[in-house]
Amino acid sequence: MAKQVKSQPVPSLIGGASIIASVCVGAGMLGLPSSGAGAWTIWSSLALVLTMLVMTLSGWMLLEAFKHFDLRASFNTVTRSLLGARVNAFSNLTVYFVGGILLYAYITSSGLILQSMTGVDSKLASVIFVLLFSLVVWHSTRAVDRLSVVLVTFMLVSFVLGVSGLVVRIDLGVLFDSANPDGRYAPFAMAMLPVALTSFGYHHSVASMRAYYGEERKAQKAILGGTLVALTFYLVWLLSIFGNLPRADFGPVVAQGGDVDVLLAALGYAIDSERVATTISAFSTAAILSSFVGVGLGTFDYMADLLGFSNDRKGRTKTWAITFIP
Repeated sequence: MAKQVKSQPVPSLIGGASIIASVCVGAGMLGLPSSGAGAWTIWSSLALVLTMLVMTLSGWMLLEAFKHFDLRASFNTVTRSLLGARVNAFSNLTVYFVGGILLYAYITSSGLILQSMTGVDSKLASVIFVLLFSLVVWHSTRAVDRLSVVLVTFMLVSFVLGVSGLVVRIDLGVLFDSANPDGRYAPFAMAMLPVALTSFGYHHSVASMRAYYGEERKAQKAILGGTLVALTFYLVWLLSIFGNLPRADFGPVVAQGGDVDVLLAALGYAIDSERVATTISAFSTAAILSSFVGVGLGTFDYMADLLGFSNDRKGRTKTWAITFIP
């Protein structure tokens, strides 16, 4: 009697899109209104849409470059083959730096959040955070998929609760700055572009998506779905703020660093700022965690390719150590 082979579950596009969205949508999103206050509604929105399109296409181009390599190949293998050892050495340095500095930021932020919630020292809390959630990355891409779906759903719910009061109060005159018909907006769009660029930085995860789906076409769809989700979050947040707080009132907010607390205080007349602050805090916490596992997955797969570690339990344990312990 022939032995039955247990079929592997087919990865869902929702899961892959959630991984991409979770990498893109971080707590830094909350600073978009301050960075876009000069360009205001139309030009800020155009900057975000343009950046989303360019960053999506660049991810697809990476998939095209990976197409003729092994499914677990990442930047190291492909760059060395196409551009040579010298360019690859520089590429490896920059790719590792970006992944490492992002993980460092998420780890330290999570430690401070856990300290405020539990009273545990932030350094110890950071270690606990890494030990707990890096195991999701160590386990499998599918585990990151499942956690990302949960976190993106939670982010969506908390985001809706946070901005619903603002959305229903949007004033079109404020949204389009009708009090300033001769205002100049386009020159400020250039200042928005670097912030928009970092808001769609998911490229560490491109190779992971390709390996997860086993082909480029589904990975393309997951990337597009994730960047569209991120764009939706950004546009709704921008329109909610710009439709309630006049452009002229952003001066004091920007002068105080543009922090979300200052922004919400300026909107206190329109919303229950304490309730919104609580839901935004919950959103930020989920965003940091989702970004950690998403960026962690991309950096993990990159390090496995760089160091030639296998995909079995022993190999993944070595990759986990070299990715997260530093």
